[in-house]
Amino acid sequence: MDQERAVETFTALAQDSRLAIYRLLVREEPHGLPVGEISRRLDIVPSTLSGHLGVLKRAGLLKSTRHQREIHYATNLSAMGDLVRFMLEDCCDGKVENCGEIASLIGNSR
Repeated sequence: MDQERAVETFTALAQDSRLAIYRLLVREEPHGLPVGEISRRLDIVPSTLSGHLGVLKRAGLLKSTRHQREIHYATNLSAMGDLVRFMLEDCCDGKVENCGEIASLIGNSR
């Protein structure tokens, strides 16, 4: 992940409703939820929800699938992993293996 992509991802999450949507969908992994259920649980009107889901999807944080007439959204956890790795890759002067707990978070991959 590069810095521009990281900024886009953080920007997508930097809004109350979008952060709530993402956190809800993390709890519902791996199946996700249909749009109507997200709307009901978070009390967000569908027209507003659609915009928020679009922002999160364009940032790569969500994926969608169509099940007959419903669209289901789920998190793209690898995108969040990429963001965490980007944020921590320079920890301990770039020697992540020396960072103990942080090394386990990013899987020692560089």
